[in-house]
Amino acid sequence: MSEDAARRALARIDESSGVAWLDRQLAKTTRPLLTTPWILDLDATVKCLYGKQEGAVVGYNPKKPGRPSHSYHSALMANTRLALAVDVLPGNETAPLHSLPGIWAWLDALPKKTRPAVLRGDVAFGNESVLREAETRDQPYLTKLRVTKNVTALIQTLFRSTAWEDAGHGWEGIEETLRLSGWSRARRVVVLRRPLTGELLRTGTDADQERFDFIESDVPTKRYEYAVLVTSTAYEILALAQLYRDRADAENTFDELKNQWGWGGFTTQDLARCRLMARMVALVYNWWTLFVRLAQPHKHFEAISSRPLLVHGVATHTHHAGQTRLTITSLHAKPFAIQAVLTSLAGFLQTLKATAEQWTEADRLRAILARAFASFLLPPADPLALPISETAPT
Repeated sequence: MSEDAARRALARIDESSGVAWLDRQLAKTTRPLLTTPWILDLDATVKCLYGKQEGAVVGYNPKKPGRPSHSYHSALMANTRLALAVDVLPGNETAPLHSLPGIWAWLDALPKKTRPAVLRGDVAFGNESVLREAETRDQPYLTKLRVTKNVTALIQTLFRSTAWEDAGHGWEGIEETLRLSGWSRARRVVVLRRPLTGELLRTGTDADQERFDFIESDVPTKRYEYAVLVTSTAYEILALAQLYRDRADAENTFDELKNQWGWGGFTTQDLARCRLMARMVALVYNWWTLFVRLAQPHKHFEAISSRPLLVHGVATHTHHAGQTRLTITSLHAKPFAIQAVLTSLAGFLQTLKATAEQWTEADRLRAILARAFASFLLPPADPLALPISETAPT
């Protein structure tokens, strides 16, 4: 299908109905996993535009300042590389206040037992409006604070404290309570720091020109890099520091979706079709992630390597004596490894097919996700080895 045919087809879909339809399909790929404690990562990424599309507005764009863009606000399930929700907004609407009403509505619709154990975000989410809404819903959160004047004053107060604890990877941390101006209450914060190493350059200005002052390495003064986290959880400092470091994995999901699947490419003149296509790309991405993890449950393979392994081949479809056979001839240099993977996958699907008629759609999805994410789910990991009532409750 050509791009023009796809654009014309999308134009015939009512936006509200299409968005609701695709959101339901996205939910199906993740809903059975929500019974296991999970982390919700909230973030936004920028898609540069080179035409006169609706919503092509100059906004926050760290790589190409001044370039019009769209803002993709996303909700991701940490560590699984699965997309939960996405919305496309104009380029100047990168702040959380533009996307969070939809996120809160989505969270409110989830049963209490399936809500995330932690809501995690960067400095953009460390403000009163976000924290207050999370506390109203009794939703635990972990975000980062901007180093403002009052945060800097707290760092200075704690600089010579002897209560610093190990926070892993060269960091040390200390816990305190803080109430910033504009906050409705005092909150728990964790100040993290690590020594700076290597040669440093300090800049200054005088009346004539900018001057550069080199800092001598033998000066007996430690220099630190700081980060301040705010949280409503009771985790210890070491766990909180690692939890926030793990948030960086969200960038890997963005990289896949933008550079290997289509978020960074397909654009239409209107925002409606862009919103539909963004959800379609996220849905296909989730489907492929599940397919690959069924073949290899303990590792995530990106599309740039897994598509040549599992898609590039010549298939022959034959039907004889009431049986259908699909014979695949791989074009890859490792045909025997691919054969072993596909044979294992086919065996699982055959076993699933034998009992699928007795199951609901939710039961089948749970069986697929239980195998794909066996390392994340609580035992039993193999739902096909137990009665349906014990493994796939509705």
